[in-house]
Amino acid sequence: MITNSHPLILIDGVCNLCHGAANFIIDHDPQEQFRFASIQSPIGQKVSRHFGFNPDELSSMVLIEPDGRAFCRSSAALRIAGRLTFPWNLIYVGLIIPRPMRDFVYDMIAHRRYRWFGKQETCRLPSPERKSRFLDFSPPESVG
Repeated sequence: MITNSHPLILIDGVCNLCHGAANFIIDHDPQEQFRFASIQSPIGQKVSRHFGFNPDELSSMVLIEPDGRAFCRSSAALRIAGRLTFPWNLIYVGLIIPRPMRDFVYDMIAHRRYRWFGKQETCRLPSPERKSRFLDFSPPESVG
């Protein structure tokens, strides 16, 4: 399906909060580990389905690891934070909180994200200097 030496983050391409999160991750990922795709894009839909997520009902960011493991909701967010620069990587310790409690808080924010942060009518294009980090706009290493 997809092989990539970089972790892939699927985001809601029309959500302002998700775009802010992607920009934050990029700003605090100097090693450029992460790649991104919007859930609404053809590649985002294909990857979502491959990993058992319904892209039409997904209200979560998804992290796809190079080894093929997929994480969503709070687990994805905390695992991503663990790879960011200090002090943001310390958030990773939040994984010790039971997942149902973490996901409850995550879901409360996710279900209100459009109301609180707004929504675009279409997916925003990344800036030219960030375009290579988005699989929607650059060829991935391998997509099958």
